[in-house]
Amino acid sequence: MNSFWVKFIPKLNEKIWLLTFGRLLSQIGSGFTLFYAPIFFVNEVGLTATAVGIALGSGSVAGILGRFLGGWFTDSPLWGRRGTLLLSAGVSAIADVALFFTYDFPTLILGNLLMGLGIGLYWPATEAAVADLSTPEQRNEAFAVTRLADSLGLSIGVVGGGGMLAMALNYRLLFVIDGISFVIFFALVYIAIAETYQFSDHPPSGYRGWLVAFGDRRLMVFLLVNIMITSYLSQLQSTMPLYFSNFVSTGDSVKGFSPQLISILFSWHIVFAALTQLPLARYLNRFSRPRVLMFSLLLWGIGFSLIWLTGNIPSLAVLLAILALSILALAMVTYTPSASALVVELSPINLRGVYLSLNSQCWAIGYLIGPPLGGLALDQDSVVLIHGFWLLLGMSVIVGIVILLYLERVIAKG
Repeated sequence: MNSFWVKFIPKLNEKIWLLTFGRLLSQIGSGFTLFYAPIFFVNEVGLTATAVGIALGSGSVAGILGRFLGGWFTDSPLWGRRGTLLLSAGVSAIADVALFFTYDFPTLILGNLLMGLGIGLYWPATEAAVADLSTPEQRNEAFAVTRLADSLGLSIGVVGGGGMLAMALNYRLLFVIDGISFVIFFALVYIAIAETYQFSDHPPSGYRGWLVAFGDRRLMVFLLVNIMITSYLSQLQSTMPLYFSNFVSTGDSVKGFSPQLISILFSWHIVFAALTQLPLARYLNRFSRPRVLMFSLLLWGIGFSLIWLTGNIPSLAVLLAILALSILALAMVTYTPSASALVVELSPINLRGVYLSLNSQCWAIGYLIGPPLGGLALDQDSVVLIHGFWLLLGMSVIVGIVILLYLERVIAKG
């Protein structure tokens, strides 16, 4: 069994593995705080839920700004990939210091603004570095490896943070651990990773790079689909757990899945995604990126349709939920590396940071659209409309597939 999985480990540049290890550490630290921070600031610090929500929202806005700056800095000889990663780690560590000392609303705003900025700076730089260090043939698997590290790190952090809180440890200690993870990542990049891009070979584009990117019809068409898929991803984390809890019957007159069952279902979703990430990335590498993304959309459509059935067939609800989350895990791991690899293929080599910045912005926009849309659906008075939301999502993938067919023709024409 072990040899079966070992053969799927790709042979990549050692610096990619170092970046992957750093990402794993930083995501573990983020997982410690991500899911439990709102509870802590409301229940322990005494801030209102509205104030905490505003602070978290300010972090998202700062993340949008950080992504633009991250793309600009990543393509600039003054900062480059390495300098932007160091800046990101430093800003994120300072954010944890602010959050550690938070006892009022202004300090919470400051901490979230800094954390959002740090995360925004991080994504374009790290994805550009991975692209620099991999060949076109390796790129799908290289992005799959780093995404796997993100998922595993976040999952380990969430479980570890919950365990520490169960032992009644001081929550502020989690901010210390998160800050230490960013300091370790800073040291790893500073000591072991040199600049991955040779700026002397390609003159910097400055602000004109943004004009080129926004004028690239292929990129703009892809971003439409990318926003769709990231809004689908947001439903997994925001809408689906609440739907399972409040609107799905198990056939024994019990309304809703128990918290324990929901936890088991989503744990399986994460584990199955981790197990299939590398084998699927290798298999799909033989197809064009638009075709792989069409396959991903097809899986999203099937998965959401099964969620609709979960709410309408109580006797099979648990089995259908397991099947749906398994297919949605495949949809997710099919999408994430292929989307980044496609953006790299579309971008001029001296504009990778800018192009990947816009790719990353889709996540911010998708997560801005998705949760309110799901919340609106679950607030409907009609149960038929609530269940039907998932069927509508499943049918909406047809629009994305049509757009990708058009994109494939545009790319073929050059």
